[in-house]
Order: sequence, then C-alpha cells, then structure tokens
Amino acid sequence: MAYVKGNKRIGLLSATIAFFAGFAAVALYGITVHKLAFILHLSVMEVGWLVAIPLVTGAFLRIPFSALVDTWGGKRVILLQLFISIIGVTGIILTLQNIASLSSSLAYKLLLSFGALAGTGISIFSSGTTYVSYWYPKREQGTALGIYAGFGNTAPGIFTAIIPYALITLGLIGAYLGWWLFLIVVTIIFLFVSSDNYYQQLLKKGYSDTEAKRISQELGQEIFPTSAKETLKNAARLWQVWLLVILYFISFGGFEALTEWLPTYWTEFIGVTITEAGILTGIVYSLLTALFRVPGGFWSDRYGGEKIAIISYGILTFGSLIMIFSRYLILSTIGEIVMAIGMGIANAAVFKLLPKYAKNAVGGASGLVGGLGSAGGLFIPPALAYVVTIFGKIGFALGFIVYTIFGIISIGFSIFLFYKYGKYKHEISPELKKENIGKS
Repeated sequence: MAYVKGNKRIGLLSATIAFFAGFAAVALYGITVHKLAFILHLSVMEVGWLVAIPLVTGAFLRIPFSALVDTWGGKRVILLQLFISIIGVTGIILTLQNIASLSSSLAYKLLLSFGALAGTGISIFSSGTTYVSYWYPKREQGTALGIYAGFGNTAPGIFTAIIPYALITLGLIGAYLGWWLFLIVVTIIFLFVSSDNYYQQLLKKGYSDTEAKRISQELGQEIFPTSAKETLKNAARLWQVWLLVILYFISFGGFEALTEWLPTYWTEFIGVTITEAGILTGIVYSLLTALFRVPGGFWSDRYGGEKIAIISYGILTFGSLIMIFSRYLILSTIGEIVMAIGMGIANAAVFKLLPKYAKNAVGGASGLVGGLGSAGGLFIPPALAYVVTIFGKIGFALGFIVYTIFGIISIGFSIFLFYKYGKYKHEISPELKKENIGKS
C-alpha cells in the first residue's frame, strides 16, 4: 500500500481552524468603522461600503477557489487564501500607521482595497467545504460539514465581542496587529498539519488515475475531484444545485445580512445601547446560528437533509413572523433566537444535500451554492433599508417579511426535494444517476 499522509479527523480540524481565521473578516470593519468614520469623516454610504467590501470578495471568490480545489488540491488553495488575507490585513495596518499623512480620500480607497483582499479569507468556506467533503464518506457528510461550518462560523460573533476590548487595551492599530498575528499562526499550523485527500496525494506521486482511485477507495475515500472547469460546468447544469443556491441565499446569506443589520435594528427600533446591540447580535444571534449548525449536520445525517430542511425553514419563517409583530425587547430577542436556530440548522441541511446531488461536482457546486447563496448578505440589507424608507420606523419590523417570503419559498422547494429524493438519505438516487450526477 502506498504511503499517504493525513486522515479525515486531521483534515476536518485543519480546515475548521483555517476557516475560522478567514471567516473572521466578516467582522473586519464592523466595530472599528465607528473610529474610522470619525477620523476620515465618512458618509453613511461610505461606511456601508467599507463594512460590506470584505463580504463582496468573500462571496464571489468562493466560486473559483472552490473549483480550484479539484485541480490544485485543498491545501494549496486554502494556503493561498490565507496568504492573500494576510496581505490585506498588512495593508490595513500600514494604512492606519500612515493615515495622518494621507488624504481622507486616499486612505479610504486603500482601506477599501485592503479590506477586499482581507475578505478573501471569507471565501475559505467553500474551498474548505470541498476539502472536507473528499475526506469523509457520504453517510458522515452532514456531521463533518456541520462541525466544520458550525465552529468556523462562530468567528464573526467572537471577534465582534473581542474587538471592543482590544481597541481599549491595544488601540486601533494594535487590534489589527493582533488579528495579523493570529492569521500568521493559523497559516503556519495549516501548512504543517493539513494534507490533500488520498486520491490527489497519489496522483502527485505519479500513480495513474485508475490506480490512485482504487487505492483511495480501499482507504475509505468515496468522493473524487475532477478538473476545475469540468466541476463548475457539471455543477452549473444541475437544477438541484440551483435550488440549493436559493435555499442558502436566505439561510446563510440571510444570516450574514442580519449580522450587519441587527445592530441598527436594536439601536434604532428597540432603543438599546450600542454595547447591548453588539451582545444581542454577536453573541445571542451570530454565535447561536453558528453553533446550531453542528447538531443540524448530525440530524441531517440521521433523518435526511430534505426533511431537516423543511423543519428548519419552517422555524426560520416562524421566527420572522415574531420579528414582524414584535415591538419590545423580550419578544424580539425570542424572535431572533428562533430565527438563529432555524438558520443554523438549515445551513447544515443544505450542505448535507450538496454532495448527495452533485457527487462528481462537489467543488463547483460548493462554490456556486456558497458564493451565490451568500450574496444574500449583500442584497438583503438594502431591501430591509428600503422598507424602512417607505414605512418609517415601523419598517424595521415590517422588513422581516423578506425572510417570511423567502422562508415560505424555501419550505416549498424543500418539500419538493423531499418527495423526489427524500427516501435516499446518503446515496445518490436512481433518478439522479440517470441525470448523470452519479456517473464517474
């Protein structure tokens, strides 16, 4: 038997650590923007773009990076993403160190540019998902990806809670220096701990495709990569993948959107302080959503992703209705918690279904679902703001009808998928095989 490195547990651990470090960029400017806005005299629109810019690159770079895992291997791709993130944070630090000698316009443009680079770390989600998928058998995909995404997704909430204290003790530049050191340490750990899946390791050792696949299957590998171009093409022609994009748009994209929107909701509509809003958003909502992704993956493995999707989107929709009718702190907190539970479980259910529907296009499907689905974080906040401009203050509550509408649509799609494929928990159904998803 050929010598190969790594195992599924090490693969999961290393990918989760890397994703946690990269995904923290969701909170890159969320707290510090108040200081930056004062220093640079930024408008509300400029503040909005500064906060959003990491999410823009983090969303749309998921597609190419995830597909590249199938050609380059996950280790090389994730290291590249971490390295680009380090360059971005380095640029932010240098800009802040020289901000007194720069014009406000130039400093703002530099912070936007380096923020976009730092946001590359957010895109590790999809490349890491592909990386982990190749390590685990189909029956364990939900649990493995639930652990990976669940703990990785806690980063914005944790960083949102830590940064205010870092600003007090270390200052603005010191806070970003701490962030930079954290990225450096994680990158070094990932470099020495991670390994590509058995199949790609054997190909690099000179084994033929047939022999590499045979040995890898003996070692327990069930899902295999194709070329980057092929995996994107195969994924894009599967209508099941596009349904998953829609589902993920409201569960994960909606999660990112509320992470941005809720501080404004809590301060402007409910009337709490900015510190209280940070706790209600970062800890109560963001962390809870992330952590519920872990049991969501386990339940999806046990009961089937389609069935769990129906239940979770129902919970999400119910929570949105509470938010629509709530005018008080306690009821809104309950609504927020219900939505967080539904979103966390739904996110896990979607990625349990992804390798089931796109067995031979996991990289491309992960990029499309993760990239286009997360675009909800870009488009939903403006929609919520538009409702406020029409209805005034009460629009903060009425805006949650966006989640109600998408939630109902998602329930309908999940029911359709359940009746078509629900009896096949882990394996590819005969119908999907006929659609060339299960072909090798």
